[in-house]
Amino acid sequence: MMMKQKLVDYFSKIIPLTDEEAGAILESIVTKTFKKGDILLREGQVSTEVYFVLEGCVRQYYLKEGEEVTNGFFTEEQWVISINSLSQKVPADHYWVCSEDTTVVIGNEQKENDLYCRFPRFETISRKVMEKVFGEQQKLNVSYFTATPEERYLRLMNTRPDLFQRIPQYQIASYIGVKPESLSRIRRRIR
Repeated sequence: MMMKQKLVDYFSKIIPLTDEEAGAILESIVTKTFKKGDILLREGQVSTEVYFVLEGCVRQYYLKEGEEVTNGFFTEEQWVISINSLSQKVPADHYWVCSEDTTVVIGNEQKENDLYCRFPRFETISRKVMEKVFGEQQKLNVSYFTATPEERYLRLMNTRPDLFQRIPQYQIASYIGVKPESLSRIRRRIR
């Protein structure tokens, strides 16, 4: 129950919920724990679910010439959404894999629509969540195109220091757009 409460608390930070709304969310929540290495979505699959991370980490990557290129880490209180695949019903161009044992809330379109019918205000909450997710993604994209790998590394250290204890260095290197050897050089320069 404490795990499920995390999602209610997340929504309450966006818009205060009534007891009835909070209760409806709690009763509709489905949680699942995945093991490290479990794949939630594969390239070529159409995404039908969204995830809210309660505990753990999901890594997003795509394949480029057979090599994994990491382009996202989703940890506690973050949404894992393949917007294009989910909304357009097209195959995903990426993978989601659990980087550690991970517990998530699983949502889908039917559950979402059921809540919208019962509580129309949830559409506003959902829109605000999507605005937040889009905003975070846009900031990351801009940073990726305008910052040097060293600046991306420093930003990651400042904004998500926990990842350095949770994620292998080669995946961090991939995420900031360098080879592992270059990451070692960046780390030496920063020290």
